[in-house]
Amino acid sequence: MKVFYPNHKELTPEELQELEKFRTIIERATADGVITRGERETITAAMYADNKVTVQELAMIRTLIQEKVATGEIKLDYS
Repeated sequence: MKVFYPNHKELTPEELQELEKFRTIIERATADGVITRGERETITAAMYADNKVTVQELAMIRTLIQEKVATGEIKLDYS
């Protein structure tokens, strides 16, 4: 299914750079196969740092975290 975003615009070089930083934060947090409460808070803070959440950030959360949690590849440890 193709998703259409009526207000879509190309990301600026600065936005692309921020998106790559966000990807790095997620990859570091998931490298050991466990996301802790602190790592979750770091990811959330990075996502909200510019006071907006982009479609690209949400897609990264879905593909790099949620789908892997669903398959058991990553575990959540918020204790």
